[in-house]
Amino acid sequence: MTEPEISAQKGYTLITGASGFIGMALAHQLAALEETFGPVICLSRHRPDKTLPFIKGEFHSFEDLRQLDRYDIRRVVHLAAVTGGCSEEDGLAINVQGTRRLLRYALDRGCRKFVLASSIAAVGCLSKEFLPRTLPMPDEHPCLALDAYGLSKGLVEEVTRFFNRKYPDADFINLRLGSVDKPDRPPTLFSAANPPALPFVELAHVSLADVLQALYLAVTAPTKPGVRVFNVVGAEMNTTDPVDHVLAAALGPRYARIDARWFTQPGHGYDAIYMMEAIEKELGFVSEKTVRK
Repeated sequence: MTEPEISAQKGYTLITGASGFIGMALAHQLAALEETFGPVICLSRHRPDKTLPFIKGEFHSFEDLRQLDRYDIRRVVHLAAVTGGCSEEDGLAINVQGTRRLLRYALDRGCRKFVLASSIAAVGCLSKEFLPRTLPMPDEHPCLALDAYGLSKGLVEEVTRFFNRKYPDADFINLRLGSVDKPDRPPTLFSAANPPALPFVELAHVSLADVLQALYLAVTAPTKPGVRVFNVVGAEMNTTDPVDHVLAAALGPRYARIDARWFTQPGHGYDAIYMMEAIEKELGFVSEKTVRK
């Protein structure tokens, strides 16, 4: 892993949700680069561990954010959120309005680099009724969510576009993360005989190592004004049969309404169902951990 290019004024990297398994691992990874990248400050409801600088609070509370006033925050990594299955009230009040409050706070203090953990749920794939517009799904696939969590993630991406219009020099990277596997919890391998109930979620796993690499590359990349949305899933699907066979079994008659021809081409039978060419081109990220055994 190469060291990042660093400006003369390093400033702090703020990480929300640092007590989660992704946030804690990333915080340690970036804290180890303090001499070249600058220090890390964690904001979460619970202390990540005794070694990481920590502010107790919630990202959606303005009073809690004010505890950060003394820090020169140059980068924000926003991982905290209410997750799948949340109510409309929590999804909109915490994920959307809370994220707007966090971004507003940081922008007002001169921060111009933001990396946000979005989700593949932003397309609407947590609902059984969901069918993608195209396959593999592009990074900018529109939000068709019927659930509050997916809707909230899609709306947060719109909030970053809103702020970029107001602050054209700001850099917003939204990473649409797949279902993240812990090292000790490998994903289920599906087949045509054992298809998933929510194929566009359950066939989009990604290893923790890949998620950390994608976050690292996004955070340490030179600032590029604009809004970018990138899918982050495993390079291959967690299936024992080709993807089109599994999708046909999972969707039944609805399979005729999608175009899965990509997966019928030689060499593409186990390809990811979310495109990832853009993140490779822009950040150099390539999924290295296969979820197929």
